[in-house]
Amino acid sequence: MNLQKNQIIELVITSMTAEGSGVGKTDEGIAVFVPQSAVGDRLSVKILKTKKTYAFGKIESIITPSKDRKNPDCPYFNKCGGCVYRHITYDAEKKIKEQKVKDAVTRIGGIEESKIKTLISSDKFNRYRNKAQFPVGTDSDGKIMLGFYAFHSHRIIDCDDCMLQPEIFKTVMNITRDFMTETNQKPYDEATGKGKLRHLYIRYGEKTGELMVCYIVNGNGLKQEDLLVERLKNALPDLKGVVINLNREKTNVILGSKNRVAFGQGFIYDELCGLKFKISPLSFYQVNRETAEILYNKAKEYANLTGDEVLFDLYCGTGTIGLSMAKDCKQLIGVEIIADAIEDAKENARINNIDNARFICGNAFDTAIMLEKENIKPDVVVVDPPRKGLEKDLIDTIVRMNPDRIVYVSCDPATLARDLKIFAEQKYETQEITPVDMFPGTSHVESVALMLRI
Repeated sequence: MNLQKNQIIELVITSMTAEGSGVGKTDEGIAVFVPQSAVGDRLSVKILKTKKTYAFGKIESIITPSKDRKNPDCPYFNKCGGCVYRHITYDAEKKIKEQKVKDAVTRIGGIEESKIKTLISSDKFNRYRNKAQFPVGTDSDGKIMLGFYAFHSHRIIDCDDCMLQPEIFKTVMNITRDFMTETNQKPYDEATGKGKLRHLYIRYGEKTGELMVCYIVNGNGLKQEDLLVERLKNALPDLKGVVINLNREKTNVILGSKNRVAFGQGFIYDELCGLKFKISPLSFYQVNRETAEILYNKAKEYANLTGDEVLFDLYCGTGTIGLSMAKDCKQLIGVEIIADAIEDAKENARINNIDNARFICGNAFDTAIMLEKENIKPDVVVVDPPRKGLEKDLIDTIVRMNPDRIVYVSCDPATLARDLKIFAEQKYETQEITPVDMFPGTSHVESVALMLRI
């Protein structure tokens, strides 16, 4: 029997997808994907959408709950598109994430499961993020909404407090919401391109306590900007800067390329792996500082530096990974395409008295070719690419440089597995992979892999 839209069926959840939905099969073998379900659940499920061999549904009622279930601790969990695992225990979540890495690496990468180590968990399940980007909009009554997008949509879920963010972010949100309401300012409307405030963007130095508030604006600024700044200053003693980011483009990209400092300074400092780092609005910096230290220490272990090596850090951001290893190598060369991040990386080297580091602004592929022409060859290469992984041309260039070791930091197990397979075809064998849970509550998992030249 084919499933029909709005049909109610009984379903037992037997597995999880990489995105965090439960999966159960009908008697006819049709897979049904159900968000916010758990392995072991017996459910009454309403079918929302059907295809030939699979369908999507939602929970109508829980007949028998999984042993992994718990009550969600966030009132927005059922609406917000951020977390997917607040309804199950952390032990169950860790097993799902470890299996996610194993499935990708063995099936796509063709690598033996024995090379995948036990997932390293995060000590914090809540309040671990040091960055947040909140879209701003209005509801049907014109009331200001400030929060997160619903899953797979641009529909804003108004939120007073996110369990992943520091509590101080709630204060900034409330001040911003009240200011927009009292001054009768309209937020940006994606459909019309009119309105001013697009996003509220906050960065926090967990170790230093420093706070930066950034407003992404469709124009030069906000009306009565001084009033907003004054309210923030009065409520936030650790506020180091208020920045206006200008983004007039009709695009989904959050940040524009130009910043204007409305108060204080356009950056904050934080500490990671015993070093001090400067962070500006456009800088990449790991959102979970404590677990990032664990991740970077594992990458450093895999790099196995003795002090005589030339180390390439590709996709270096503000230089965090490379600088954490700089004192253990002869020369560090970092590469990043974002100019502001490179300037921060150079400043980070200076303030930490690191004089063996060189940072280059450019894409990783072109810069690797430039360094190759300078006859600069790495002994160790560290890569930390975006979710899409490495371009095939860059992999070929890294292989041609002939490093002894390659350390790959990944935020997507599927693209990691794909790239490890390509490296293996070019005589770089994966020795070990360690999953690290940087983002508890969400479907995301980091991994760090070591490859050796055969």
